[in-house]
Amino acid sequence: MTQRVLRVGVAGAGVMGADHARTLHRFVSGAAVTAVADPDTARAAAAAADAGGARVLADPLELVGAADVDAVVVASPDATHPELAAAALAAGKPVLCEKPLAPTLDGALEVAAAASAPGAPPFAVGFMRRFDPGYAALARALRGGELGRPVLVHHVSRGVAPGPGATSESSVTGSAIHDLDVVPWLLGSEAVEVSWHAPAAATAGEPALVDPQVLLLRTADGALSTVEVFLAARYGYDVRCEVAGSEGAATLPVPARLEVDRDLRHGRVHDPDWRPRFADAYRLQLQAWVDAARGGPVDPALASAADGVAAQRVAAAAIASMRSGRPEAVQR
Repeated sequence: MTQRVLRVGVAGAGVMGADHARTLHRFVSGAAVTAVADPDTARAAAAAADAGGARVLADPLELVGAADVDAVVVASPDATHPELAAAALAAGKPVLCEKPLAPTLDGALEVAAAASAPGAPPFAVGFMRRFDPGYAALARALRGGELGRPVLVHHVSRGVAPGPGATSESSVTGSAIHDLDVVPWLLGSEAVEVSWHAPAAATAGEPALVDPQVLLLRTADGALSTVEVFLAARYGYDVRCEVAGSEGAATLPVPARLEVDRDLRHGRVHDPDWRPRFADAYRLQLQAWVDAARGGPVDPALASAADGVAAQRVAAAAIASMRSGRPEAVQR
């Protein structure tokens, strides 16, 4: 591995971009954040200041081409991912692209084609749950045969409130996409069919969003998975997973949570969003990506562009089922 520090530019200074910049600066070795770009330059300046005083730019494409940027984290709005990822690849710079790879399957396929071209630099998609210690332990149990043949998976992802302008479709492509990656990854088997379901009159205050949603997912190994995505659960950020096999069952370990006794009540304090819950996963993912970008071995947990396409294919089938009202095959 080269000894030179990897100079990283972060495109996008929203919640996710700012968090990546901060984590790279504070907790990842071998890297330095040299530039942060966002059309909202005040937001970019705040993220840059929290990442060691990186340079501030308004145009993410300018960041991609900057001479003091060796590698790019794409954490801008979903619709901008394909253009920025393709530009960074064309410039020969390693990329970590936040999920989804693109909002549409066609866009994801275009990025994946560029990422798989001969001589392309290292490319990873931000499916950080693969690096979470709890998910990693569950994956080891499954791959070690401790549960026998997996037959059922129950996966739950709940949040406090949806983002502004959320739709039923964006709930799948922007949120459930994590689940659509991690369930097949845990099982080591690709999804082949999905059906979409929702309670009657479900609403989260956004006129175009039906929430919660439940996806029934069949994988090639014959297992059946339920994937619940509930953006407006209100009580806190909560992720759960249970796998039942022919010889046993395992549950995703729950991180330590504060328990409070007060006013004749006992209860747990939930995380307000995904950042505390997956802080270790983001740190480990960024370190693995930096190591690969500096010439080291590629951690097998890093999600590739092909993995991003695979999840997008399942998302496309889920949206097709949302519209047709029947199960839909995952197209290859």
